[in-house]
Amino acid sequence: MRIIDPKKTPTRDFHQFLLGSVAPRPIAFASTLDENGVPNIAPYSFFNAFSSNPPILVFSSNRRVRDNTTKDTLHNVMTTKEVVINVVNYSIVRQMALAAVEFPKDVSEFTKTGLTPVASDLVKPFRIKESPAQMECKVKEIVTLGEHGGAGHLIICEVVRLHVAEDVIDERGRIDPHKIDLMGRMGRSYYVRCSGAAVKTLIQPVAPVTIGFDALPASVRNSPILTGNDLGFLGGLVEMPTSDSARELSDHPGIQALMKSPNPLEAMHDFAKQILDFDGDREKAMKVLLLADGLA
Repeated sequence: MRIIDPKKTPTRDFHQFLLGSVAPRPIAFASTLDENGVPNIAPYSFFNAFSSNPPILVFSSNRRVRDNTTKDTLHNVMTTKEVVINVVNYSIVRQMALAAVEFPKDVSEFTKTGLTPVASDLVKPFRIKESPAQMECKVKEIVTLGEHGGAGHLIICEVVRLHVAEDVIDERGRIDPHKIDLMGRMGRSYYVRCSGAAVKTLIQPVAPVTIGFDALPASVRNSPILTGNDLGFLGGLVEMPTSDSARELSDHPGIQALMKSPNPLEAMHDFAKQILDFDGDREKAMKVLLLADGLA
């Protein structure tokens, strides 16, 4: 592993290692007003949700690394204590990128990006009409983390109203990730589109207690075929299948053929992996692996 010491690495370089490692990050498209009523919108990827009751969002407006200056958004939230955080989906990602250009303070990014300002209900900053989810917020606290270039200012916001586009909500009344089609930020100029094949369903109930990795037979834990993801999935079983239930599979012609192959242990592990990958049936896969363990 390469060791990167933040105290010995130029900030601009450490910044890229950090952002390349902590990714993807959601994007807060922050809309604010200055004391003269001039609107500003700017994207921030140091952003996340930290509480649902009360609903709290936190984003950070960092000092610029090159000259240690701060951005208009920070000035505005310090002055007005209000912000609208709009999410960024694929259809507006290029307009979002354009909003990152450092236009003069008296120029509205709404004009430069072609995005549409719409009045908020409870705060003065405008919402972005094209964003599929818009969160009106009151700024509760601003925490300054340092005085040098790259230092962040944590802007802690309480959501007082949330607007969600009807066309991104599914039949269960929940946001469909494929319909909202969000964008995430990675390191440098890399982004990720969070829909389609990029979205994976991973269901692992936290109760009841599962068997865990350590309960798997040694031949399974040390398998040359099964991956860490496979083992984690198997460790999510609530209970280990019985030896009798595993032996019920031994009469299957396909299993018999695997057991008679030149390397039956590896062949059966490969079959178990296919079951996990294509059927997601971890109990059946575990039974195959228990049979294989008896051959080890």
